Amino acid sequence: MARIKASPRAPLDYARALPLQLWLGVVLLFLYLPLLVLFVFSFNDSRRTTVWRGFTLEWYGKLFENEGIRDAMLNSLLIAVACTVLSVILGALMAFMFWRFKFPFKSGLEGGMSLPIVVPEICMGVALLIFFAKLNWPNDLPWPVNLTPIIIAHVTFAFPFVAIVVRARLESFNRELEAAALDLGASQWRAFRDVIVPHMGPGLIAGALLAFTLSLDDFVITFFVGGPGSVTFPVKIYSMVRFSVTPEVNAASTVLIVITVVATALALRMQSKFAKEGQGS
Repeated sequence: MARIKASPRAPLDYARALPLQLWLGVVLLFLYLPLLVLFVFSFNDSRRTTVWRGFTLEWYGKLFENEGIRDAMLNSLLIAVACTVLSVILGALMAFMFWRFKFPFKSGLEGGMSLPIVVPEICMGVALLIFFAKLNWPNDLPWPVNLTPIIIAHVTFAFPFVAIVVRARLESFNRELEAAALDLGASQWRAFRDVIVPHMGPGLIAGALLAFTLSLDDFVITFFVGGPGSVTFPVKIYSMVRFSVTPEVNAASTVLIVITVVATALALRMQSKFAKEGQGS
């Protein structure tokens, strides 16, 4: 069968699209140019971040030789992974509960679920600080148990994002698929595991990505909740920036950006895989 060739675009269509393309280019330049400058000057062979002296990898070597930075990065990654796992579980269950069941005060509880999203971080930080102070939470616990307050705090503001994303995904679910699985002899648990959870897949991945990035780069709440032995990467960078912005700080920031970009790329790939499997079924 002969392929039908698309008709060429009229000159007027190109003229209309050009302003939009220019505007898109300006927006992307505005968003990513500071990050590009940060990346370039992390290789600057000078302690002055405004003057380019040459290319060097010295600052990355010093960065990973710094035990304090290595410990802070490890703390951040461990907290982010734990926060992601707990937030996905809690957020998915809460989204399923609000989607499936009807119960008193459902609207109020659903609105309250979004409260950690809209409350300013400074207020959340103070509230969590008072909460742990009232519990008399010890500050001399061994690593990694001393990271528990930060993990709890991060889950508190991260899991509502997961719940909202998963709830939106569940709205497109065809309930007849679950009914068909039950008619064919599947139990409620197996229908949930084999029918509903795969449909939730893209929402779970998007929510996990949100939880991971929110936890990885959080500063305000961590600053209030963290103790002396639980310094995270953003808090460590902030303590370095207070004295001066050096290429070592640029290198540390670049590493954090790379970790976030890699996590985003992996999540998008998994999300695309789930979407293709859903279309194939």
